[in-house]
Amino acid sequence: MGSSVEFACWLLLVVSTLGQIHTVVGGCLGKCCRGRDLSCSTTDWRMDRVYGTCYCDEGCVRTKDCCFDYFTECPAQDCAVSDWSFWSGCAKPCQPSVRVRVRHIEQQASNSGEPCPRLEQRAGCREYRDHQGRSCGLKSGPAFITSMQFGKGRPKHDSYGNPLDPGFCVEFALETRTPHCTVENRPHTHWMRYITEGFKVCVACGPPAMRNNSGSCQGDGQESDKEAVLHWQAVGNPRCSGTWKKIQKTQQCTCPPQHSFVFI
Repeated sequence: MGSSVEFACWLLLVVSTLGQIHTVVGGCLGKCCRGRDLSCSTTDWRMDRVYGTCYCDEGCVRTKDCCFDYFTECPAQDCAVSDWSFWSGCAKPCQPSVRVRVRHIEQQASNSGEPCPRLEQRAGCREYRDHQGRSCGLKSGPAFITSMQFGKGRPKHDSYGNPLDPGFCVEFALETRTPHCTVENRPHTHWMRYITEGFKVCVACGPPAMRNNSGSCQGDGQESDKEAVLHWQAVGNPRCSGTWKKIQKTQQCTCPPQHSFVFI
Protein backbone atom coordinates (compact mmCIF):
# COMPACT_ATOMS: atom_id res chain seq x y z
CA MET A 1 0.00 0.00 0.00
CA GLY A 2 2.83 2.34 0.96
CA SER A 3 4.67 1.79 -2.29
CA SER A 4 1.47 2.47 -4.29
CA VAL A 5 1.05 5.83 -2.54
CA GLU A 6 4.68 6.72 -3.19
CA PHE A 7 4.30 5.85 -6.88
CA ALA A 8 1.17 7.97 -7.17
CA CYS A 9 2.96 10.95 -5.57
CA TRP A 10 5.93 10.53 -7.88
CA LEU A 11 3.60 10.37 -10.91
CA LEU A 12 1.88 13.62 -9.85
CA LEU A 13 5.28 15.32 -9.48
CA VAL A 14 6.32 14.28 -13.01
CA VAL A 15 3.04 15.49 -14.51
CA SER A 16 3.35 18.78 -12.64
CA THR A 17 6.92 19.26 -13.88
CA LEU A 18 6.02 18.44 -17.46
CA GLY A 19 3.30 21.07 -17.29
CA GLN A 20 5.98 23.77 -16.86
CA ILE A 21 7.88 22.85 -20.05
CA HIS A 22 7.29 25.43 -22.83
CA THR A 23 8.08 24.80 -26.45
CA VAL A 24 9.44 27.39 -28.90
CA VAL A 25 6.56 28.74 -30.98
CA GLY A 26 8.28 31.01 -33.53
CA GLY A 27 9.57 34.10 -31.72
CA CYS A 28 10.13 37.07 -34.05
CA LEU A 29 9.52 35.23 -37.31
CA GLY A 30 7.65 37.76 -39.48
CA LYS A 31 7.12 40.20 -36.58
CA CYS A 32 10.01 42.73 -36.84
CA CYS A 33 8.90 46.31 -36.06
CA ARG A 34 10.56 49.73 -36.06
CA GLY A 35 11.02 51.99 -33.04
CA ARG A 36 9.39 51.03 -29.75
CA ASP A 37 6.13 49.21 -30.46
CA LEU A 38 4.54 47.44 -27.48
CA SER A 39 2.11 45.66 -29.79
CA CYS A 40 5.03 43.99 -31.55
CA SER A 41 5.19 41.12 -29.07
CA THR A 42 4.55 37.45 -28.58
CA THR A 43 4.76 34.88 -25.82
CA ASP A 44 7.96 32.91 -26.06
CA TRP A 45 11.46 32.60 -24.62
CA ARG A 46 13.31 35.85 -24.08
CA MET A 47 17.04 36.33 -24.53
CA ASP A 48 17.50 36.26 -20.75
CA ARG A 49 16.00 32.69 -20.72
CA VAL A 50 12.75 33.81 -19.13
CA TYR A 51 9.51 32.54 -20.68
CA GLY A 52 6.79 35.14 -21.12
CA THR A 53 6.01 38.26 -23.12
CA CYS A 54 8.90 39.20 -25.41
CA TYR A 55 9.26 41.85 -28.11
CA CYS A 56 10.48 42.11 -31.67
CA ASP A 57 10.78 45.88 -32.07
CA GLU A 58 13.99 47.93 -32.28
CA GLY A 59 13.49 49.21 -28.73
CA CYS A 60 13.78 45.77 -27.19
CA VAL A 61 17.56 45.90 -27.52
CA ARG A 62 17.64 48.83 -25.11
CA THR A 63 15.04 47.41 -22.71
CA LYS A 64 16.57 43.90 -22.93
CA ASP A 65 13.27 42.09 -23.45
CA CYS A 66 13.77 40.80 -27.01
CA CYS A 67 12.60 37.37 -28.04
CA PHE A 68 15.37 34.78 -28.24
CA ASP A 69 15.64 34.95 -32.05
CA TYR A 70 15.44 38.74 -32.49
CA PHE A 71 18.94 39.19 -33.92
CA THR A 72 18.42 36.24 -36.28
CA GLU A 73 15.01 37.21 -37.61
CA CYS A 74 15.51 41.00 -37.41
CA PRO A 75 19.17 41.62 -38.38
CA ALA A 76 20.46 45.20 -38.20
CA GLN A 77 20.37 47.07 -41.51
CA ASP A 78 22.66 50.10 -41.79
CA CYS A 79 21.55 53.16 -43.70
CA ALA A 80 22.84 53.14 -47.29
CA VAL A 81 23.32 56.34 -49.28
CA SER A 82 24.22 57.17 -52.86
CA ASP A 83 27.49 58.72 -54.01
CA TRP A 84 27.82 62.49 -53.79
CA SER A 85 26.36 64.46 -56.68
CA PHE A 86 28.51 66.90 -58.62
CA TRP A 87 28.98 70.28 -56.97
CA SER A 88 26.39 72.84 -57.92
CA GLY A 89 27.34 76.20 -59.30
CA CYS A 90 27.81 79.11 -56.92
CA ALA A 91 24.55 80.45 -55.56
CA LYS A 92 25.52 83.99 -56.62
CA PRO A 93 27.92 84.96 -59.41
CA CYS A 94 30.68 87.56 -59.18
CA GLN A 95 30.93 87.48 -55.38
CA PRO A 96 31.84 85.06 -52.59
CA SER A 97 29.04 82.54 -52.28
CA VAL A 98 28.26 78.90 -51.50
CA ARG A 99 28.07 75.74 -53.60
CA VAL A 100 26.26 72.54 -52.62
CA ARG A 101 26.38 68.82 -53.29
CA VAL A 102 23.94 66.19 -52.05
CA ARG A 103 23.43 62.45 -51.77
CA HIS A 104 20.25 60.44 -51.31
CA ILE A 105 19.10 57.65 -48.99
CA GLU A 106 18.92 54.32 -50.78
CA GLN A 107 18.04 52.24 -47.71
CA GLN A 108 16.80 53.47 -44.35
CA ALA A 109 18.46 52.10 -41.22
CA SER A 110 16.42 49.47 -39.38
CA ASN A 111 16.71 47.20 -36.37
CA SER A 112 19.26 49.45 -34.63
CA GLY A 113 21.49 49.73 -37.71
CA GLU A 114 23.82 52.69 -38.29
CA PRO A 115 21.84 55.91 -38.91
CA CYS A 116 22.16 57.91 -42.11
CA PRO A 117 25.13 60.30 -42.44
CA ARG A 118 24.90 63.94 -43.53
CA LEU A 119 23.13 64.25 -46.87
CA GLU A 120 24.31 67.73 -47.86
CA GLN A 121 27.69 69.44 -48.01
CA ARG A 122 28.36 73.14 -48.54
CA ALA A 123 31.57 74.90 -49.50
CA GLY A 124 32.58 78.45 -50.23
CA CYS A 125 33.09 79.42 -53.87
CA ARG A 126 33.28 82.28 -56.30
CA GLU A 127 32.47 82.39 -60.01
CA TYR A 128 34.04 84.86 -62.40
CA ARG A 129 31.24 85.06 -64.95
CA ASP A 130 27.62 86.07 -64.50
CA HIS A 131 24.62 83.96 -65.54
CA GLN A 132 24.90 85.36 -69.08
CA GLY A 133 28.51 84.23 -69.35
CA ARG A 134 29.99 87.73 -69.17
CA SER A 135 33.20 88.38 -67.25
CA CYS A 136 32.56 89.83 -63.82
CA GLY A 137 35.21 92.54 -64.17
CA LEU A 138 36.91 92.19 -60.80
CA LYS A 139 37.65 95.35 -58.85
CA SER A 140 40.25 96.01 -56.20
CA GLY A 141 39.32 94.97 -52.69
CA PRO A 142 40.13 92.46 -49.97
CA ALA A 143 41.64 89.11 -50.80
CA PHE A 144 39.06 86.32 -50.81
CA ILE A 145 40.65 83.01 -49.80
CA THR A 146 39.65 79.39 -49.33
CA SER A 147 41.35 76.08 -48.59
CA MET A 148 44.11 74.68 -50.79
CA GLN A 149 41.94 71.56 -51.20
CA PHE A 150 39.47 73.65 -53.20
CA GLY A 151 42.28 74.81 -55.47
CA LYS A 152 43.24 71.23 -56.34
CA GLY A 153 39.93 70.85 -58.16
CA ARG A 154 40.56 73.75 -60.51
CA PRO A 155 41.19 72.97 -64.23
CA LYS A 156 44.79 72.91 -65.40
CA HIS A 157 43.96 73.27 -69.12
CA ASP A 158 41.66 75.50 -71.13
CA SER A 159 38.79 74.25 -73.30
CA TYR A 160 41.26 73.63 -76.16
CA GLY A 161 43.58 71.48 -74.04
CA ASN A 162 46.27 74.14 -73.69
CA PRO A 163 47.95 74.37 -70.28
CA LEU A 164 46.86 77.31 -68.18
CA ASP A 165 49.26 79.69 -66.46
CA PRO A 166 50.39 77.89 -63.26
CA GLY A 167 50.39 81.20 -61.43
CA PHE A 168 52.46 82.01 -58.36
CA CYS A 169 52.33 82.12 -54.56
CA VAL A 170 52.31 85.02 -52.11
CA GLU A 171 53.51 84.67 -48.52
CA PHE A 172 51.80 86.76 -45.85
CA ALA A 173 52.34 87.36 -42.13
CA LEU A 174 48.96 87.21 -40.40
CA GLU A 175 48.28 90.26 -38.28
CA THR A 176 44.67 89.90 -37.09
CA ARG A 177 41.60 87.73 -37.51
CA THR A 178 38.05 87.84 -36.18
CA PRO A 179 36.98 85.28 -33.52
CA HIS A 180 34.29 83.98 -35.88
CA CYS A 181 36.93 81.96 -37.75
CA THR A 182 36.95 79.33 -34.97
CA VAL A 183 33.34 79.56 -33.73
CA GLU A 184 31.53 77.83 -36.59
CA ASN A 185 31.81 74.04 -36.68
CA ARG A 186 30.69 73.09 -40.17
CA PRO A 187 32.56 70.83 -42.59
CA HIS A 188 33.29 73.62 -45.08
CA THR A 189 34.63 75.98 -42.38
CA HIS A 190 37.08 73.66 -40.56
CA TRP A 191 40.08 74.97 -42.54
CA MET A 192 39.52 78.45 -41.10
CA ARG A 193 40.67 77.29 -37.65
CA TYR A 194 44.28 77.30 -38.86
CA ILE A 195 44.24 81.00 -39.71
CA THR A 196 46.16 82.18 -36.66
CA GLU A 197 47.78 85.52 -35.83
CA GLY A 198 51.58 85.56 -36.03
CA PHE A 199 51.85 82.68 -38.50
CA LYS A 200 53.14 82.83 -42.05
CA VAL A 201 50.63 81.62 -44.65
CA CYS A 202 50.97 80.92 -48.37
CA VAL A 203 48.23 81.84 -50.84
CA ALA A 204 48.29 80.53 -54.41
CA CYS A 205 47.20 82.77 -57.29
CA GLY A 206 46.17 81.00 -60.48
CA PRO A 207 43.32 80.77 -63.00
CA PRO A 208 40.47 81.55 -62.79
CA ALA A 209 41.21 83.84 -59.82
CA MET A 210 44.10 85.39 -61.76
CA ARG A 211 42.78 88.38 -63.65
CA ASN A 212 42.92 88.13 -67.43
CA ASN A 213 46.23 89.45 -68.81
CA SER A 214 47.07 91.13 -65.51
CA GLY A 215 49.08 88.38 -63.84
CA SER A 216 47.53 89.14 -60.45
CA CYS A 217 44.72 88.11 -58.11
CA GLN A 218 42.46 90.44 -56.17
CA GLY A 219 44.12 91.46 -52.91
CA ASP A 220 47.47 89.77 -53.63
CA GLY A 221 49.35 92.90 -52.55
CA GLN A 222 51.57 93.19 -55.62
CA GLU A 223 50.84 96.91 -55.85
CA SER A 224 51.53 97.49 -52.12
CA ASP A 225 54.76 97.79 -50.16
CA LYS A 226 55.70 95.31 -47.42
CA GLU A 227 54.54 97.58 -44.62
CA ALA A 228 51.03 97.95 -46.00
CA VAL A 229 48.31 96.27 -43.96
CA LEU A 230 46.08 94.32 -46.36
CA HIS A 231 42.66 92.80 -45.76
CA TRP A 232 41.47 89.26 -46.37
CA GLN A 233 38.15 87.42 -46.02
CA ALA A 234 37.45 83.68 -45.85
CA VAL A 235 34.95 82.41 -48.41
CA GLY A 236 32.19 80.37 -46.78
CA ASN A 237 32.00 82.46 -43.61
CA PRO A 238 31.69 86.22 -44.26
CA ARG A 239 32.39 86.96 -40.58
CA CYS A 240 35.84 85.33 -40.76
CA SER A 241 38.21 88.07 -41.90
CA GLY A 242 41.34 89.92 -40.84
CA THR A 243 44.54 91.60 -41.93
CA TRP A 244 48.02 90.55 -43.02
CA LYS A 245 51.25 91.95 -44.47
CA LYS A 246 52.90 90.70 -47.63
CA ILE A 247 56.27 89.00 -47.13
CA GLN A 248 57.22 87.97 -50.65
CA LYS A 249 56.07 86.53 -53.95
CA THR A 250 57.36 83.05 -54.86
CA GLN A 251 56.92 80.55 -57.67
CA GLN A 252 55.47 77.82 -55.44
CA CYS A 253 53.81 77.63 -52.04
CA THR A 254 56.02 75.96 -49.42
CA CYS A 255 53.94 76.44 -46.26
CA PRO A 256 52.49 73.44 -44.39
CA PRO A 257 49.11 72.27 -45.81
CA GLN A 258 47.10 73.78 -42.93
CA HIS A 259 48.65 77.19 -43.64
CA SER A 260 48.26 77.05 -47.44
CA PHE A 261 45.28 78.67 -49.17
CA VAL A 262 44.18 79.93 -52.59
CA PHE A 263 42.84 83.22 -53.86
CA ILE A 264 39.34 82.86 -55.17
